[in-house]
Amino acid sequence: MHVFTYGSLMFPAVWERVVRGQYRAVAAMLPGHARYEVSGETYPGMVPQADSAVNGVLYLDVDDADLLALDVFEGSEYRRDVVTVSVTAEENLTAVTYVFTADERLTDKVWEAESFRITHFMDAYCRDQ
Repeated sequence: MHVFTYGSLMFPAVWERVVRGQYRAVAAMLPGHARYEVSGETYPGMVPQADSAVNGVLYLDVDDADLLALDVFEGSEYRRDVVTVSVTAEENLTAVTYVFTADERLTDKVWEAESFRITHFMDAYCRDQ
């Protein structure tokens, strides 16, 4: 299964701490969704939102064992959904992604990958991976 990532998992240092396999990655865009900051956290939450789109990274052909590892990593505030992502203007692929379910924790501020504090995130969430 292909996996669309839009937050911490877009960064190879985080992805490689969670999964064991080696996967090809390509840039992709998910229409109909928006990505916001989660209150008090460095990572984002993504939710369905008409007339919006989220840019991210699509990992190709992720195996079942690593999908389960991703489920554990994402935890109870995320739900794995099947989506259609665009990899080019002419090519769409079916993938899974993790939609944020704790809406009350989302802020109204759009999350920007450029401001992600990866060292802080790794120290907080990837020590035992």
